[in-house]
Amino acid sequence: MGRTIDEIIAGLPAGEQAAIDSRYQVMKQEVEGLRELRQIAGKAQADIATALNIKQPSVSKIESQADMYLSTLRNYVEAIGGKLELTVKLPARPVFTIHHLGDVTGTASNPTVARRARG
Repeated sequence: MGRTIDEIIAGLPAGEQAAIDSRYQVMKQEVEGLRELRQIAGKAQADIATALNIKQPSVSKIESQADMYLSTLRNYVEAIGGKLELTVKLPARPVFTIHHLGDVTGTASNPTVARRARG
């Protein structure tokens, strides 16, 4: 009988086990798309439709779009209980976070772009 992946990993040197675990933790934080993000949040398309005051087929359409307005993405993320943060990574520069791009609800009194420490 074959061995499980856990048994194979357990037989590796500690350094390799740590590298595998580290990559696994990074991968756990990545999602393929909005559908997976919604499922992680434990929401149904009907829940999102109600929160956005649209019909459920429109939520399905949003989830399958390859391109959309930032305001649509922000509203969707907020509907699942999250907050959208947009970061910009330039070569040989620190990471920047844009706080108010696509925000039509008010004006920013703080600078639009804030530096964020590299993690």
